[in-house]
Amino acid sequence: MRFRKGAKLDPGQVTDARGRSLGGGGLAMGGGGIGIVVLVIYLLVSALSGGGASLPGQLGPLDNQRVGEDSSPSQVSQECKTGEDANQREDCRIVAVVNSVQKFWDGVFTASGEKYQYVDTVFFTDQVGTGCGNATSAVGPFYCPADKLVYIDLGFFDELSQFGAEDTPFVEAYVIAHEYGHHVQDMLGVLNRIGNDTQGPESRAVRSELQADCYAGVWAAHATETGLIVGLNQADINSGLDAAAAIGDDRIQEKTQGQVNPETFTHGTSEQRRRWFSRGYETGKPAECDTFTGSI
Repeated sequence: MRFRKGAKLDPGQVTDARGRSLGGGGLAMGGGGIGIVVLVIYLLVSALSGGGASLPGQLGPLDNQRVGEDSSPSQVSQECKTGEDANQREDCRIVAVVNSVQKFWDGVFTASGEKYQYVDTVFFTDQVGTGCGNATSAVGPFYCPADKLVYIDLGFFDELSQFGAEDTPFVEAYVIAHEYGHHVQDMLGVLNRIGNDTQGPESRAVRSELQADCYAGVWAAHATETGLIVGLNQADINSGLDAAAAIGDDRIQEKTQGQVNPETFTHGTSEQRRRWFSRGYETGKPAECDTFTGSI
């Protein structure tokens, strides 16, 4: 996957908070960068219930701290200006993907007579304060509906290889598109349907994650139409499919626990994640991503 050299990037859609960790200690979480299996859903449920819940020793209150308020120019605002920059630098590549994903969804909402809400992706290092509580990089990439921001420590992509996923530009794009899928769900009121149904093979949490995978596939089907991406090919899509499979609940549980317990699933199996991403990519239609009806 390559980016159009002359395409203009909008770094204003990314808040660069790297190197501005909150401190305070006591926030380390296990999971080797794949803590998303439990903690993303926890963050969602915590936020949807008012943001008052906390997981002792892991997530704490925001204490009115906000990321991105440093007045000094960030790396991305200074150095991520064109598609050629995206071809050269990882952080600029994520800026370009964020721009592309949001441009696509803006078009979808506009065509439906609705208005899409643009939201930032926040780059952070080690730990960060969010509207859903404090989180460390062990959580993995996540969307917080309380402040409507996507958060990612770019070191996450280095961790994916532990689970058999290759770190390619499109794998990074798939991860970002998945998180923006959650933002779309938030706008549509889907996240409100999760409630306390956060675990299990047919849970609403799993259905929500699979729908976000499908939405990522829908964006991929139209990625080149946004004017930022060129040269997207089947090898790119295959790397995304492999990444989706690598972070399936069954694959992660087998690797980390030596056994699989479907009753604790939060994101879906490797097969399900591949299948729903493929469905979105092959149809290119958000309406085909209804994971809340029937069997998944």
